Amino acid sequence: MGKVEDNSVVEGGRDDYTQDGTVSLKGRPILRSKTGRWRACSFIVVYEVFERMAYYGIATNLVLFLTNELHEGTVTSSNNVTNWVGTVWITPILGAYIADAYLGRYWTFVNASAIYLVGMTLLTLAVSVPALRPPLCGHGVKEEDCKRASNLQVATFYCALYIIAIGTGGTKPNISTMGADQFDDFEPKERTQKLSFFNWWMFSIFFGTLFSNTFLIYIQDNVGWALGYGLPTLGLAVSIFVFLVGTPFYRHKFPSGSPLTRIAMVIVAALRKWKVPLPNDPNELYELSLEEYANSGKFRIDHTPSLRFLDKAAIKTESTSPWMLSPVTQVEEAKQMIKMLPILVSTFIPTTTLAQAHTLSIKQGTTLHRSIGPHFQIPPACLSAFVTIFLLTSLILYDRLFVPTIRKYTHNPRGITLLQRLGIGLVLHVLVMIIAFFAETKRLEVARENHIFGKTEIVPLSIFVLLPQYALAGVAESFVETAKLEFFYDQAPEGMKSLGTSYFTTSVGIGNFLSSFILTTVSNYTKRNGQKGWILDNLNVSHLDYYYAFLAVLSFLNLLFFTVVAKSFVYNSEVSGSNRGLVFEGEKSSNGFVGSVNVTPNVMFVRDEKDKEHLDHSS
Repeated sequence: MGKVEDNSVVEGGRDDYTQDGTVSLKGRPILRSKTGRWRACSFIVVYEVFERMAYYGIATNLVLFLTNELHEGTVTSSNNVTNWVGTVWITPILGAYIADAYLGRYWTFVNASAIYLVGMTLLTLAVSVPALRPPLCGHGVKEEDCKRASNLQVATFYCALYIIAIGTGGTKPNISTMGADQFDDFEPKERTQKLSFFNWWMFSIFFGTLFSNTFLIYIQDNVGWALGYGLPTLGLAVSIFVFLVGTPFYRHKFPSGSPLTRIAMVIVAALRKWKVPLPNDPNELYELSLEEYANSGKFRIDHTPSLRFLDKAAIKTESTSPWMLSPVTQVEEAKQMIKMLPILVSTFIPTTTLAQAHTLSIKQGTTLHRSIGPHFQIPPACLSAFVTIFLLTSLILYDRLFVPTIRKYTHNPRGITLLQRLGIGLVLHVLVMIIAFFAETKRLEVARENHIFGKTEIVPLSIFVLLPQYALAGVAESFVETAKLEFFYDQAPEGMKSLGTSYFTTSVGIGNFLSSFILTTVSNYTKRNGQKGWILDNLNVSHLDYYYAFLAVLSFLNLLFFTVVAKSFVYNSEVSGSNRGLVFEGEKSSNGFVGSVNVTPNVMFVRDEKDKEHLDHSS
């Protein structure tokens, strides 16, 4: 980056330009006072509220649309929901790749938003236009006698769903990353604000979700699917407009090349030199000069002792091919992404258990007494609103009460470490499945006592018997989802933040695919040898209680796995205002445990020769 001219000096004689490499949309240095921070984030947060309303307006009640309108069975409809949700959350890997390697976050997001809106529009048409809408089943007509949707109608509906999945692939990994980019790590006040960003980001997500889980679901169940899907589509259009209005205030980071390619280069180079011994002195490894990093506007990362095999990629040889020789910083970037993989694996099962709240638990709700008063019935999918309510409440209490209180004892600005927060959430997920097991056991017991075995018969038990598991799921999600999002963003190297965020979305995607696999496997296995099976279209003669007990055991085993990998995880040193790594008390960094704030030269960012001279003198 070029030097700052004299006319850019502001109050106090200090440069007011951002120091973290962010620029304007045209690539020019930008003033900190006129861009970014919560002013820019306000547009992004408002976007997220409306977009989440749109997405969950479709996703939350989808299992009932597939059951009631397309007449799909319990396992088929549940799997089609989780397969679609899995695709929605797995495509961000591609979106992150395009953003980091080619278009940048802003333009990837804008183009993907257009695709997203096309998909939502087509979905609305698929449930409104008579030629595309599945035929209605008249009152008193048995389900097996209802006219089925044509191939064209089914294809149009699913085509719309998967166009939405492609669009969200470009929006999900980039919008939260753009939000975090609005805070400069080199300015102490902005760095402090960034610590609260992800809490309020999750708050905005579930604020929009709460609206969809109550008002929109009621519209879909009692007015019609055309209006129930039309309103989310309109909400998405509004959200995109709000985002575009905030364009002058955003800070941007240029694409820095394909992160996946850079990681692959390190792995290939290390494998090709696997017989070459490592030097005793890490300074003998290949690294670019500070001036080269300054000219490219990138961070330099010092060598760490973790994953030492990858250091072989930086051993100097006669070949200078990027597939034979990688600088230390590139090796360390690969290390940072690879060492998060075990943590990523441990987040699959929590998503699998939560998927039941949007599939099987909603189907359970259709078998229970749902009346409040003589004229109002709770839509089964509205139970998801309790997840949102308890999540929002937990986030506020966590940010405003828990963190300030516990910070006094831990001296950690976050209160507790990110992995500690994630671990608490995993414990709660085990309890959620145990509670779900007891609730379903009670439902089946009441059904047997009242000789209720028909598929459409209602069990004389209030739907609120499911409330405890939904409420605790909301508390668990406030720990797990927020910690995941912040952890994968925070621990990813600067040039791979979108890829880091895609780890978060990948965990949700794979967790949903895993839900489909486990449900199908258990359903088929328990029907062997002429057995009735655990999961049938008629839930009143099924054994969902056994299935929930199985998921509780899986969750406990996953918790044990997480405990092992979390204890061995080494945090990256973080960037401070003095261009050096800052490690929070109680977190293990690449330089070991620290008892107080510890400044280390692990990460450096040099903007020009003046900064270089300052770093040389300070060293």
